[in-house]
Amino acid sequence: MIPKDKKICRVALNLVLSENLMLVQKIEARFPGIRDVFQADPRDLVSLGIEEEKARKIASAGLIDRATEVLEWTRKKGYFVLTIDEPGYPEMLRETFDVPPVLYGAGRAEVLKEASVAVVGARRPTPLGRAVAERLSRDLAACGLVVVSGLAMGIDSLAHWGALKEGRTIAVLGSGLDCIYPRENRGLFEKIAEEGAVVSEFPPSMPPFGFHFPLRNRIISGLSYGVVVVEASRHSGSLITARLALEQNREVMAVPGNITSDLSCGTNWLIKQGAKLVETWRDVVEEFPSPLRERLLSRQAAEERKMPELSPEEKKIFAGLKPAELTHIDEIVERSEASVSEVLALLLSLELKGLVRQAPGKHFTRSL
Repeated sequence: MIPKDKKICRVALNLVLSENLMLVQKIEARFPGIRDVFQADPRDLVSLGIEEEKARKIASAGLIDRATEVLEWTRKKGYFVLTIDEPGYPEMLRETFDVPPVLYGAGRAEVLKEASVAVVGARRPTPLGRAVAERLSRDLAACGLVVVSGLAMGIDSLAHWGALKEGRTIAVLGSGLDCIYPRENRGLFEKIAEEGAVVSEFPPSMPPFGFHFPLRNRIISGLSYGVVVVEASRHSGSLITARLALEQNREVMAVPGNITSDLSCGTNWLIKQGAKLVETWRDVVEEFPSPLRERLLSRQAAEERKMPELSPEEKKIFAGLKPAELTHIDEIVERSEASVSEVLALLLSLELKGLVRQAPGKHFTRSL
């Protein structure tokens, strides 16, 4: 018996065709309603380009039972499932071309409808790239934006962790919710789900096949007002996200890098092609539409006015550091005219106040 609930039908179709959105679109165009698909002759489905085995699965009664089980599993886990037919589906994503008909999610579904920006980049970033990604994401979250990324190692993970320090973040998976990849990020997955959301268009048990990640990139950009690329080689997957963002009429931005570094080739190329050059969170927010732009700028200005009081010595150290640049301890000592022990004590004080961050190799940078 075909259920009246469209959600079960959407999930059932997703269990068979989650990796081929084009076939789902052909089916939608061929049949008057989603329920009619499951009453079709398998030969009609094969004529649309669907493999015979998959056509038989769609026509079988067992598929609806499997979909019901998946929905029950998500309910027991405390997860959510959104389909394109529901009012809770994120509008930013709904307006894109290749809309995922089903989103499985962990965390808070309402976060998907909030103003978001994507931060993506290299999986093996430089120390500077790591510092910039974390600080930029933290600052963007502090002014009220949700930071979107892909839960991958490197810049993606740093973007999530940075955003979690001041706000919320969304992770988009290239696998199912029951197959977290990379496994090392299981703890990050759980942390994100506490206040933000982790989503996937793939069924819960779907493994992380390589071709899934370019597919999921359109969701990262589709949920966001813009995409910021922090370090990317010439052939980086982050450039795919940037291209998709352009196709979706989203803003594309990039952090410039050292011209001798391979990890700057992609970002510098994007800037040459017209991407907005980003040094601080303000560069990102300035590209957003009004009145959202004004609201974000005013909120961050209010936060900055809450800066803690500093001693004259702390002010001198802080003033000598740059927001997007790592400075070695030796250079800080030389500028300060104080002893190494005194400078380290001042830096520790600034770090405890949330104004300075230490990077590997005794390098320091501003957190504000």
